[in-house]
Amino acid sequence: MPLSRVFSVALIGLDAVPIDIEVDVETSIDRFAFVTVGLPDAGVKESKDRVLAAMKNSGYNVGLITCTINLAPGDLRKEGALYDLPIAVGVLAARNIIPKENTFCDYLIVGELGLGGETRPIVGALAMAMLARQQGKRGLILPAANAREAAAVTGIVVIPVKNLKEAVQFFHNPATIQPVPSSISADLFEKTVPLIDFADIKGQSHVKRALEIAAAGGHNIVMSGPPGSGKTMMAKALIGIMPEPTVQEALETTKIHSIAGLLTEGSSLVTQRPFRSPHHTISYAGLIGGGMIPRPGEVSLAHNGILFLDELPEFSRTVLEVLRQPLEDRKVTISRANGNFTFPTNFLCIAAMNPCPCGMLGHPDKPCKDSALQVDRYRNKISGPLWDRLDMHIEVPALRYRDMTQGAMGESTITIRKRVVEARKRQSERLGAGRTNAIMSSKELRKYAVLDHASEDILRQAVDVMGMSARACDKILRVGRTIADLAGSPDVQYEHMMEALAFRGH
Repeated sequence: MPLSRVFSVALIGLDAVPIDIEVDVETSIDRFAFVTVGLPDAGVKESKDRVLAAMKNSGYNVGLITCTINLAPGDLRKEGALYDLPIAVGVLAARNIIPKENTFCDYLIVGELGLGGETRPIVGALAMAMLARQQGKRGLILPAANAREAAAVTGIVVIPVKNLKEAVQFFHNPATIQPVPSSISADLFEKTVPLIDFADIKGQSHVKRALEIAAAGGHNIVMSGPPGSGKTMMAKALIGIMPEPTVQEALETTKIHSIAGLLTEGSSLVTQRPFRSPHHTISYAGLIGGGMIPRPGEVSLAHNGILFLDELPEFSRTVLEVLRQPLEDRKVTISRANGNFTFPTNFLCIAAMNPCPCGMLGHPDKPCKDSALQVDRYRNKISGPLWDRLDMHIEVPALRYRDMTQGAMGESTITIRKRVVEARKRQSERLGAGRTNAIMSSKELRKYAVLDHASEDILRQAVDVMGMSARACDKILRVGRTIADLAGSPDVQYEHMMEALAFRGH
């Protein structure tokens, strides 16, 4: 029977969905035809020429044929070159070059082919391996360059093929290719030496304390200070005191980066928390994600890590306003004609800005050259609702010479990270694995951040006198709970709330 069926994958947003590839081949004496149906894009349609050249240059002569390829389901748009290998396997099976007794039900097959038959790397291998396990498949056949990435998923067999010939030989004799062993090992998450150690940062002890609290509880933070006061340096040092990612977090991060095409060839899991620092000229689609079939933006690429927004007021107001949903809901939903796509955005946002356009407002030695109107216009680029979603507002003063030369050596990144890890453990025991104080619900907040009379009175005064919103009040409570966790205290005490209020700023 000149009909074969191969199983493959399509990528929709961050998800992989199963695709059936049906190949019908008939021998022709007067014409050659190769038709692909099932909503293929231009990249899929061009696979005809790659597949035919790859089969010919690999030594497989299929002759003069009429071939129809159906990519099912037919109402789902297919894009990219990952169907080259499964289409070639399907054509060769239909022509009996791959033995008829071999079925392809046990494997998902993906891969782009070069004209010489060699396989080329694809994106989304981790998501495909997850789908293979979910579908109950025995394994996944894919380009060798993506094998280590897919091997991070346990419970399936990962078959790496370097070219079309190897794929054909595997179906003749599976013993010809050894599966790739799992790439998850005990030492995979060993902490690397930080590029910037907190001990190297002179002065700014209150800012370093605020960053420790932010890392411990996952709180968003904005730093305001003149140029050269160390804002960017401290933001980059923050990643060093974050706890190591769990296996689940590493899988989530790797999946996003793989689909975005950011993994290097031959790489496995992303074992370090991401640090994303987009330029202020970025578009809202680049920040949130977009496209006809949306791809993840910077807020999703920073998932389980840090999103650093340097020179915050220089970003377009439109771009900044789309941060509201990711900061509040820890996810972003993008709607298109072909469906809704939801990307995770559980990141720690750290922003840095100057106090005014010239940057010298409040500087002890250099006068500010801006008018009050210019300063107001500069600060008003950031809306009130966005300010409200930033948990901690920190003033970073200019350093004096004595601070840079005579200050005592501060605590190291390793020492601070130990306290952060212990605080995170307390939160996981209380809220569940991977959850932090920053995302406590109102119910959990009432249960775990109970205040004594003095603490409640000072919070009431802050709300009534300073006009803080209900959201800001909750954020102060969450920060206070984190300070208590760092201190090892089971209850939020008066001194914890006073420190939390001091870090709110305005």
